[in-house]
Amino acid sequence: MPGKRTTRLTPDQRREQLVGIGLEMLAERSLDELSTDEVARRAGISRGLLFHYFDSKRDFYRAVVRAACDRFTAATEPDGSLEPVAWMRAFITGFVAYVLEHRQVYLALVRGAAGSHPAVTDIVGATRETVARRVRDGQKRLGLPDAPRLELASRAWMAFAEEAVVNWPVQEPDAREELCAFVESSFVSLLGLFDRPGVLAAR
Repeated sequence: MPGKRTTRLTPDQRREQLVGIGLEMLAERSLDELSTDEVARRAGISRGLLFHYFDSKRDFYRAVVRAACDRFTAATEPDGSLEPVAWMRAFITGFVAYVLEHRQVYLALVRGAAGSHPAVTDIVGATRETVARRVRDGQKRLGLPDAPRLELASRAWMAFAEEAVVNWPVQEPDAREELCAFVESSFVSLLGLFDRPGVLAAR
């Protein structure tokens, strides 16, 4: 398939185009397999010109991963004016919808990039922390008590929710609604343990 004819774009537009191509390719392959030669070919430019917009392959990778993470955090950010239960459900619905609709990108980020590319570990880690803060915010909005292990619990819930969404049989009827309900029940159950100190004290 021949490359596209070069289109004159502003530097910002060209960077956005190249990152967009990187995101498209990340839906097809791991970050390890993301070829800057292929990106340049799809954009209809030379590989050398690509590095006019990015200092290095590492810089390009970071731009792609940052864009993917920004999309994920935007998709999981509820309206702050919502009532507590509606806020929690909006957060969970956004989380479920994003992972289902961008499964390969999500897996490439949280299971691929974070482990195999130290150059982007900080970006992925900051994104996970943003989502974990939203879990803790949801716990407070629901009126559940603060607790020393809340941060640990928030990350444990994220791991549980991630596994549930990635492996849920979405081809079944009403699968998305059932999945959201399942993830919501786990949110309330896990963080609700802090409202029953006797349960934790007995362990």
